[in-house]
Amino acid sequence: MFLRTPLLSAIRQAVRPSRSTAATTATFWSPQSLRLTPFQARLLSTETEKAIGKAVDSAPVVLFMKGTPEMPQCGYSRASIQILGLQGVDPKKFTAFNVLEDEELKQGIKEYSDWPTIPQLYINKEFVGGCDILMTMHQNGELAKMLEDKGVLVAAEEQTQ
Repeated sequence: MFLRTPLLSAIRQAVRPSRSTAATTATFWSPQSLRLTPFQARLLSTETEKAIGKAVDSAPVVLFMKGTPEMPQCGYSRASIQILGLQGVDPKKFTAFNVLEDEELKQGIKEYSDWPTIPQLYINKEFVGGCDILMTMHQNGELAKMLEDKGVLVAAEEQTQ
């Protein structure tokens, strides 16, 4: 049988916070007290930010993805590449960056765009979104219109040849 000794009871009481202490701690550690200012939350180094900015500037259509266009390493990256291909994006105006090659790039691009997932698409230096946004825009025709307006599609005479 199990017996409680006064020593065990004393240890349990010492280890467990009392109700008044727990209430004080909960108030002290509220989510509002843990919020960071935008300056504190920004952990992106200046070097990484410049490198990502340079990458975004490198072509009219830029995709940060897992893997390469020839060998995507996740389904969302594969879907994004397929959508861009179906839309007729000019390969001369497209570049992709494999975030799996550089952990700093992988984390940095999420902070740069303030978007938590990869892949991420930029058109003319403007963040468009991830795979879910691309899929929706592809389905409702917005992506085709945007790509045409930005002049990043293969020219009609090139497609016929």
